[in-house]
Order: sequence, then C-alpha cells, then structure tokens
Amino acid sequence: MLLRYALCAVIAYLLGNFTTGVYVTKWFSNLDIRKVGSGNPGTTNVLRTLGWLPSALTLLGDVLKGLLGGWIGYWIAGEMGARIGGAFAVAGHNWPVFAKFKGGKGIAASLGAILAIEPWFGLGCVVVEAVVVILTRYVSLASICAAIFYFAITCICRWGEWWSIAFAGILTAMALISHRSNIQRLLAGNENRLDFHKINQLSKNRKKKK
Repeated sequence: MLLRYALCAVIAYLLGNFTTGVYVTKWFSNLDIRKVGSGNPGTTNVLRTLGWLPSALTLLGDVLKGLLGGWIGYWIAGEMGARIGGAFAVAGHNWPVFAKFKGGKGIAASLGAILAIEPWFGLGCVVVEAVVVILTRYVSLASICAAIFYFAITCICRWGEWWSIAFAGILTAMALISHRSNIQRLLAGNENRLDFHKINQLSKNRKKKK
C-alpha cells in the first residue's frame, strides 16, 4: 500500500506542475505571466493582466489539476490515496520542480482537491471566497478566509477522523504559507484590491484587438 501512496504522490505532483496560467496567457497574448504584474501564474494575476476569459480558463485548469489529483489518487489507493493525490497536486502547483519551484498560491488547485473528496465543503469555500471578494475586493483575504473555513468546518464535521483533519490542515497550511507576503501587506494596509472597472476595460480592449 505504501507503494500505491507513493505512486499517488508522484503522479499528482507532476500533474500539479502543469502551470495553466503560463499556457493561457501565451495563447491569448504571447506574454509570460511570470514576468507581468505580481509575477504569479495564478488566476488573480491573469485576471489583472488579461481580463475575465483568460482568468476563467486559468481557474478552470487549476481546479481540474486538484480534482484529477484526488480522483487519480482514489482510483489507485482509495480515500487515503485521494487525499494524498489532492495534497500533492497542490504542492506541485505551488512548488513546481520544472519551474524552479516558483508556482502559484494553490487556492484553485486546493478547491479541486476538496471537491474531489468533500464536494459540499468545496462549495462552501466558494461561497466564502465570493462573499469576501464582493465585500472587500481583496482576493488574498478571501482565499485565506476560505482556507480557514475549510479547516474549521472539517474539524467540526469530521471530528475523530484524523486523516480528514490532517488533509484540511495541510491544505490550509500551504495556503497560508503561499500567502505570507499578502498577509504582511494586509496587515500594513497596502494590499492591492481588485479594480473591476479596469478588468472590464481589459476584456473590452482584448475583444477589439480581435
């Protein structure tokens, strides 16, 4: 069984190395998203750089990585394999070996991993993220709140299931670690908010160029 767990981890980690944002931005604009804006290849930087559609495709691709990591893990080694696969897909996204360990922040990939195992908890995370973004326009704060919500709801609803709580704790820890700089900026009051007017204008300009 240990060999099966190791196989789950390796496959999911390599799957996580597929950096969706890099390929999406090159397709739409021939840009390297890692050299634009915040330099992060995740959904938010793509949104601020290219607008809604490229961002949505990036989000979908990153969610699918976590989802597939969990599903493949389940197929190989059951429920424990699903959790191992999901966690390693997120790790591969955050710290991809083929990109010098410089990846995204893992929120979309984490959502996919959660949806593969606990769909209702995953939907709850989506609601928390959406509400916080709408109220504050801070994506980083919304992501942190969603990660903490997932850990809290897992502890409440899955108390006694150490594997579920450990999985939630690992995903939450990775989310907080990857958002260290955002937390510092939030505390200092200089974190960037989403500018919906600017994003809408980017999308309009991209359509005109076509």
